[in-house]
Amino acid sequence: MTNEKNKLQVVAIIPARGGSKGLPRKNIKLLAGKPLIAYTIEAAKQCALIDRVIVSTDDQEIAQIARNYGAEIPFIRPAELAQDDTTTEAVLKHGVEWLEKNEQYKADVVVFLQLTDIFRSRYMLQETVQKILSDPNLDSVFVVTKTHKNYWRRVDGKMVRLAPDLQYGPRQKREPLYREDTGLACATRSEFIKQGRRLGNNVEVVINNEELPFIDIHDELDLWLSEKLISEHGIKPNQ
Repeated sequence: MTNEKNKLQVVAIIPARGGSKGLPRKNIKLLAGKPLIAYTIEAAKQCALIDRVIVSTDDQEIAQIARNYGAEIPFIRPAELAQDDTTTEAVLKHGVEWLEKNEQYKADVVVFLQLTDIFRSRYMLQETVQKILSDPNLDSVFVVTKTHKNYWRRVDGKMVRLAPDLQYGPRQKREPLYREDTGLACATRSEFIKQGRRLGNNVEVVINNEELPFIDIHDELDLWLSEKLISEHGIKPNQ
């Protein structure tokens, strides 16, 4: 993989539609003096293993701000792929196929980053990409957060405990569960992205070891909390 001729092409795609509902124009809302989208673009640009950083947006203002922070905007996303029910998988698939059709550029690995998950540390993205590049047998690598909580779901009207084989007991001795946090960092081979999948079959994870509470910015309270963490408590994204 160190041979430049055989180097895999790694492309980060950051979805950023203009029509956010819970927090209008959230993708470019100012947070500690910078547009929200800037933090995720900067995270991707700081990772030397990523060859291209692309923002997929349907909005010209978002596109210009993204360019100002160093992202590529090779296309404006079609309106039909910027609806409330549009899936992330559909956006990633469109981006990969557009590059192949219009630039004859083949992405080997696609890195998905969600711009509302800004409190990612550098090791998360670096290790995620490094693991998939180092092991050709892996289809996907993504960030997870370890938890010792018990989870339940409703099935046919009844509450059913997930992972019932895990015994109750002291937290220190219990086997943990892992919450999927692909928005922090997720790398998947493009063949699965073109199938409309975010994750392949054979996966590995990078464990989020941060003690910071998880914040996914979707409303004014999330934005306010994030501002406090950055401006008053010195907790910076991308450190």
